[in-house]
Amino acid sequence: MTVATDTLQAVEAVFAERIAAGTAPGASWAVLDRSGVVAGGGVGVASLDPVRPAPGPDTLFRIASCTKSFTAAALLLLRDRGLLDLDATARSFVPEFAPEIPGDLEVDPTVRMLMTMSGGLPTDDPWADREESMTREEFSATLAAGIRCASVPGTAMEYSNLGYAVLGQVVERVSGVAFTDFVMRELIEPLGLDMRFELPADEMVPYATGHRRAAGDGWLALPFTGPGVFSAIGGLFASTSSLARWAVWLAEASTGAERGPLSAASRREMQQLMRVAAKRHTPPAVPGAPTPPSPVVYGYGFGLFVEFDERFGAIVSHSGGYPGFSAHMRWHAASGLGVVAFENATYARVSQGAELALAIVLDAADRVAPVSPSPAPWPETLEASVAISGLVNDWSDAAASAVLATNVGLDVPYDERRAAIEAAWGAVGGRTAASTTPVDAECDSPDHLVWFLPGATGRLRVEVRMTPLAEPLAQTFLVKAESHEASVA
Repeated sequence: MTVATDTLQAVEAVFAERIAAGTAPGASWAVLDRSGVVAGGGVGVASLDPVRPAPGPDTLFRIASCTKSFTAAALLLLRDRGLLDLDATARSFVPEFAPEIPGDLEVDPTVRMLMTMSGGLPTDDPWADREESMTREEFSATLAAGIRCASVPGTAMEYSNLGYAVLGQVVERVSGVAFTDFVMRELIEPLGLDMRFELPADEMVPYATGHRRAAGDGWLALPFTGPGVFSAIGGLFASTSSLARWAVWLAEASTGAERGPLSAASRREMQQLMRVAAKRHTPPAVPGAPTPPSPVVYGYGFGLFVEFDERFGAIVSHSGGYPGFSAHMRWHAASGLGVVAFENATYARVSQGAELALAIVLDAADRVAPVSPSPAPWPETLEASVAISGLVNDWSDAAASAVLATNVGLDVPYDERRAAIEAAWGAVGGRTAASTTPVDAECDSPDHLVWFLPGATGRLRVEVRMTPLAEPLAQTFLVKAESHEASVA
């Protein structure tokens, strides 16, 4: 899908305004669709001491919790190879992980619960973000000393980094390979992504330095931390172009594209809402710009957030916040349009800019063509609509039985339906020569169709929904005068 130049300029302005307002020393962004990276840019500086120019599409940033999608993908790889049961307890792989459960209930968090942020562990961002370099021995000792749950595992969503650190150990103990090596070897290298878990030794590789606000004013550069057990929660370095390519690979799963190490089915599974959370706050828009979509449902899949917007539908995303860095990736599930954005300041909440940027892209795309194409009815649904239009005009029990499932006559007997249809025709002034010609047909699913039959002074709304059988019949058959509230159920 082509993204217009003025749309890309509007996206660039979002991040330029954020840097001008002092949210971070620098930012990098990319717009993507299912074909790859459409455009990208950078603003500000990659580092203040020494000063390095504006970050480009290949400048490495810490992506923090965007790493969790890689952890989830690694677990699904092991599952798909028959080496891991997601419904096994995490303790069966990491025996020292035996959290205290509220009410002394005997419930062990499973791998699936930890993957969906429903393991019962409390939110722990400030603490966990400083623990990346913890060794395996230190982590085992920490777990053995005792862990406390905030809720009963499997009953609620609460974002937990510790849970994903445990999952990193599950990957290690099932595969027999260090977590960072497994992710590099099985995911990053096969996909040809320029990502890593350590600061590049080659000084020619561009990277951004993280910063925090200094006392009084200005910015203070922060040191990098090295890999460890908590690398599974947020340890990757990536550029906007490479993380955008990861997002493209995940997003293209909706088309069934089998490319790379993880199946399209498993990648689609990652992007399903599995645990609902409380509705999150949507930040205010920049004056004069479209408001970012407001989710009506929000929650977690496998290493990814999923939200549903009334206008655009499903949006898949993840944020990352680390000392010195802020990252966000998000894409529109139906079209594959997306945005990746980084800033080099502690908890700068670049997600606000990315949300607004994607809203701009989707708003522009919706003016050019529908972002979510309407589903096409099954041929059997269309055939049923022709037969049922005939029934509505000239009822026959035999013809009805040929197209309607048995439940239709059991729910409302045919003689009652016939009488109600005649009453509906009366409400719209009776039949005309055009009454046999359906108009304005639409559907919300291949098994569904709504259409209208003109009357003398109005029209009838007819709706059918088909059974899921190999030879489907109409299980729902509704007829209503458009200006009349009565319907044939």
